[in-house]
Amino acid sequence: MNVYFLGGGNMAAAIAGGLVKQGGYAVHIANRGEEKRQRLAAELGVAVSEKLPPLGEQDVLVLAVKPQDMAAACWDVQHGGALVLSVAAGLSTDTLSHYLGGTKRIVRVMPNTPSKVGLGVSGLYAAETVGEGDRQTADTIMKAVGETVWLADEAQIHNITGISGSGPAYVFYLLNALQQAAQAQGFDQAAARSLSLATFQGAVALAAQSGEDFALLQQNVTSKGGTTHEAIQTFEARNVAAAIGEGVAACVARSQEMSKQFEAV
Repeated sequence: MNVYFLGGGNMAAAIAGGLVKQGGYAVHIANRGEEKRQRLAAELGVAVSEKLPPLGEQDVLVLAVKPQDMAAACWDVQHGGALVLSVAAGLSTDTLSHYLGGTKRIVRVMPNTPSKVGLGVSGLYAAETVGEGDRQTADTIMKAVGETVWLADEAQIHNITGISGSGPAYVFYLLNALQQAAQAQGFDQAAARSLSLATFQGAVALAAQSGEDFALLQQNVTSKGGTTHEAIQTFEARNVAAAIGEGVAACVARSQEMSKQFEAV
């Protein structure tokens, strides 16, 4: 299968790398910057060019340029009826269809950065006009870099952006906070980083393996009146959980706002 990427940014490189590693795909990346083209060709072993060649119905086109640059990037694309996957935030299927001359073979994808290491999760949406074969193709491509979740409504793209799309940044925020706390307790930076990473990795592995509710897992290590209990009480007094919920809601609202801005252009 021929998979063409319009844009060679981090997410395009992550998905392309996953496809190359999995095998069975001829991957081609079109990117304006020569230096980046050379680096992608060397690192991934993919074909590169400044512009896309004419495509056909059996090809897949992944739109991976910045949302604000998408209209200009698409104006001379000869997609030839190819299946289109878009990883651009905020651009609806109707807007993308307009940019591409009315095609309806479009699947929107909201991936996240752990896709770089094959542990991503991607939300996918396709209108009812997109056939089952195209849905399976999109699903297979994104499973090369992690898990997939299909969304019943396009509006849910905003919701999954607030959870898994932007979620890695929340985890990095917490990792940084724990590292800073470790340093405040006298550990040097390297040890603090190692302790924080190992703690998160171990906790996630335990949660995944046990299958138990997260709240129950917390209770299992929180003895009343003990050391962990004191920490959790402090978090609850500061409404940490509520603040996380408010942050997710703000992220969703911003995604909705961005989408409206692009539709108005």
